Amino acid sequence: MSNWYLIHTKIRQERVALENLERQGFACFLPLIRVEKLRRGALQVVQEPLFPRYLFIRLGTGLESQSWAPIRSTIGVSRLVTFGQTPAKIEDELISQLQVKTDSTEVQLRHFEPGEQVVVTDGPFVGVEAIYQMADAEGRVMVLLNILSKQVKMAVPPASIRKVN
Repeated sequence: MSNWYLIHTKIRQERVALENLERQGFACFLPLIRVEKLRRGALQVVQEPLFPRYLFIRLGTGLESQSWAPIRSTIGVSRLVTFGQTPAKIEDELISQLQVKTDSTEVQLRHFEPGEQVVVTDGPFVGVEAIYQMADAEGRVMVLLNILSKQVKMAVPPASIRKVN
């Protein structure tokens, strides 16, 4: 008999803990989501943990199961999550739903939504409000600027706009 449990990892070491636990023969699951991030002035799609600092591990409870002792000293692992002295058990159904959801997720979180009000923070149009249109293939974004009572479409680096509060 085996159950899923929760591992608390060290800061930004979820993948390190996952790799080291799997190397020791443990079955683990780290749910990842695709997120659009602004890096070095360009929008990039990256995979990030759905639950930062946590991953799931399948552990046996019988006499023939693998020892839990090495988990605590595994690189990247902070501790096994417990309620008092009892390890926090996770339902198989929840893990199954997370696996289906993260495997099929092609939806990317957008840095800006089309039609959203933004303000230019760099270049000759600093301080001018615009309407976000879309990201283009060259890693820039298209915005509509209102110049001399006329809407003008312009491509700008994503780092040079921000949302209007």
